[in-house]
Amino acid sequence: MGAGQVVLLLLAAVAAGWVDAVVGGGGLLQLPVLLLAGLTPVQALATNKSAAIFGTGSAAITYASKTKLDRAVAVPAAALAVAFAGLGAASAALLDADVLKPLVMVVLLGVGAFVTLRPGFGRLPHPQLRTGARVVTGVAVAGVGIAYYDGIVGPGTGTFLLIAFTSILGMDFVHASATAKVVNTGTNLGALVVFAAQGHVVWALGLGMAVCNIAGAQIGARMALNRGAGFVRVVLLCVVAALVAKLGYDQFLSR
Repeated sequence: MGAGQVVLLLLAAVAAGWVDAVVGGGGLLQLPVLLLAGLTPVQALATNKSAAIFGTGSAAITYASKTKLDRAVAVPAAALAVAFAGLGAASAALLDADVLKPLVMVVLLGVGAFVTLRPGFGRLPHPQLRTGARVVTGVAVAGVGIAYYDGIVGPGTGTFLLIAFTSILGMDFVHASATAKVVNTGTNLGALVVFAAQGHVVWALGLGMAVCNIAGAQIGARMALNRGAGFVRVVLLCVVAALVAKLGYDQFLSR
């Protein structure tokens, strides 16, 4: 691996950490450069997790120190996420990810349209939505459904978590992003344990990228906290558009 490739990987890790800390979706940046560096798809997914877990973990710590986390949601969802992301990673070979990509694209397009047409969505909290039933639903959607998706496919997990906590529990974008980082750390951990046990992680590369991922995550978390929900909304729409474009390219143009 040449020096130019190493520099590209480290820069991508910084940018991915920033995106992940704000709205999720950093894998859009890290995965392609890992593949360009010559890793196999499964090695790229595994090594991406080994870097991303440090970025999301550090962002979660920063959010927790600056804002109030909804621990009744974050803790059980993160615990479930470890198990179900691991289950997703373990069963990844049994399910063709291409089957899910068109469905994910439709969901993302719906999310983008919804956020665009409702400019006030996520700007302010709506605590009246936080009922017992909705808490259980939010924990299940995040810790089971989205976590399992992260183990099998991955792209956009943090974005889906952000939307789930905003729409189901009435959180504003900043608090939803903070809660999402805790759960996303759980999904990364669960998938990483499985990938590591299978011997797919390129540890030297992943740990080097992890340092840069942390740096980007710290910048992103502080910007989200300082600039508020309006800033997160703009980044969210950009990431949704990028996710749709990436999944569409993978599904229809890269064959």
